[in-house]
Amino acid sequence: MKPSSIKKNNSFFPYFLLLIQPIFMASNLIVARGAVNFVSPVSLGFWRWTVAFILLIPFFYKPIFQNIKDFKSEFLKLFFLGFTGCCICSVFPYIAGKTTTVLNMSLIYTSSPIFIVLLSAFFYKEKINVLQSLGFLLCFIGVLIVISNGQISALLNLEFVTGDVWMIGAAVSWALYSVYLLNWKSKFDFFTRFALITFCGSLSLFPFYLYEIFFLGIETSLNTMSIFWILFAAVSPGLIAFTLYAKTQRYLGASITGFTLYLFLVYGAFYGIFFFKEKLYMSHYLGAVLVLLGVYFAKKN
Repeated sequence: MKPSSIKKNNSFFPYFLLLIQPIFMASNLIVARGAVNFVSPVSLGFWRWTVAFILLIPFFYKPIFQNIKDFKSEFLKLFFLGFTGCCICSVFPYIAGKTTTVLNMSLIYTSSPIFIVLLSAFFYKEKINVLQSLGFLLCFIGVLIVISNGQISALLNLEFVTGDVWMIGAAVSWALYSVYLLNWKSKFDFFTRFALITFCGSLSLFPFYLYEIFFLGIETSLNTMSIFWILFAAVSPGLIAFTLYAKTQRYLGASITGFTLYLFLVYGAFYGIFFFKEKLYMSHYLGAVLVLLGVYFAKKN
C-alpha cells in the first residue's frame, strides 16, 4: 500500500503503528538498565537473538531451504548485518546500562541518523549540503553536552561516563547496519532476511559467549529473572519492534517512518523517569533540543 493511498483513505491505523512502534523499540533501554544484575551483556545478547531465531524459524524455514544457494551467496552480507545490527547493537547498550542512565542512552542513540548520513556520504558518495553540515554540528554539540553533563571541565579533561561512550559505539554500529541494509539488495523478502539476520547475529555472538564462559568464568544461571529478561529482550525490542517498523515503513514510507526516532527519545525519557527514578537536568533539555534539531537538518536534502 502506497503512502498516497493511505492519505486518501484517511486511515488512522498506519499512524497508530507510528505511535506505538517506538514503545517497543525503546524498551531495549529498559533491558539495558534492568537486566544488568541478572544476565551479563554478552549472554543476554546471545540468548536474545537465539530465542528470536527459534521463534521465527518455524515460519520461514521453507523459503530459506528452498533458496539455500542464495543464503550461501549472501552469507557474508547477512553476517555483517547480524554483527552490526544484533551483536554490537545489543551488547554495547547492555554494557552501557551498567554505568549510564536511560535518559543519556536514548539521547545519544537518537543521534544515529547523523552517522547514517556521514557513512552514506563516505561509502556511496552522497553529497552533504550546508544545512546538513549545520545539523552535524548541532548534534555533535548536543551529544557532548549530554555526555559531559554540561560541564566544560569534563570536556577539557575528557572525563566521560564509560557507558555514554559505549552508546556512541552502538549508534555508529546501527548506522552501519542501516546503510548496508538499505543498499544491499537481497533475494529474500524482508521477514525471511530478518530471520537470517537474527541467526547471523546469534552466530557472531557465539564466540564471545564461549569466551565469557570458559575464559572469564561468567555463567548465566537460568532463573526466573534471567529467563524473563531474555524473553523480554527477544520479543519486545526484537520481534515486535522490527515487525512494526517494517509495517509502518510499508504504509507510510521511509521519511515519515523516520519520526519514530523522535518518539523513541520521548518514550526513552519516560522509561528512565518512571521505572528508574532518573532526573532530567538542564544538560538533558539543551542536549535534546540540539540533537533533535541536528537530526532534522541532517535529514533535509
